[in-house]
Amino acid sequence: MTDAISIAGSGMALHRKWLDAIADNIANANTVRGGDDAAFQERLIVAQEGEGLTGVTADAALGDTEGLLVYEPTNALANAAGYVRYPDIDLSEQMGQLIMAQRGYQANAAVVDRAKTAYEAALQIGRG
Repeated sequence: MTDAISIAGSGMALHRKWLDAIADNIANANTVRGGDDAAFQERLIVAQEGEGLTGVTADAALGDTEGLLVYEPTNALANAAGYVRYPDIDLSEQMGQLIMAQRGYQANAAVVDRAKTAYEAALQIGRG
């Protein structure tokens, strides 16, 4: 039973990191940089299978887009040609990922709760 709790716990940690990355992406979706500067890079989480019964691990990664170059000559950050750079982040995609990450976290939390209940029931049998 403790394996189930540790595996689900690693899943919860993975989904929490995924939720943090999505929140960071949404918060910076409209971050403007100068036309010559690099745009905010989308935060990604790469899930990998752990060793044996250890669950999953999460590694952070960055997107590889250059961002969107937009002509805004009145923007204070515009380069000499009048361009600024926005991140290439699709908010509707981020919201879909947010729902998936939230549901994954909830599912792993339910596994922990059920394993805890089963463990408590086994302790009651031993006492009785």
